[in-house]
Amino acid sequence: MSLTEIQLAVLSACETGLGDIQGSEGVMGLQRSLKMAGAEKLIVSLWSVPDKESAVFMETFYTKWLAEGKEIRDAFYETQQWMRKRY
Repeated sequence: MSLTEIQLAVLSACETGLGDIQGSEGVMGLQRSLKMAGAEKLIVSLWSVPDKESAVFMETFYTKWLAEGKEIRDAFYETQQWMRKRY
């Protein structure tokens, strides 16, 4: 499946960025598959994420990115900073 038109893939669940180490191939997992299929950027987690805080993060991030028109990187960074202050 080609994902070359996908600007951002979000895997908003616990440990979605983990995978198995395959020798010199590096980490094999869902995130690598998405990148190899052409997804430009990914948001994944390496640890457990609480449901409530994850929902708040995603709502804030999408608001900054889609409603306010910020770049993905800037929207993500601003959301991180806001979450650190709030929680």
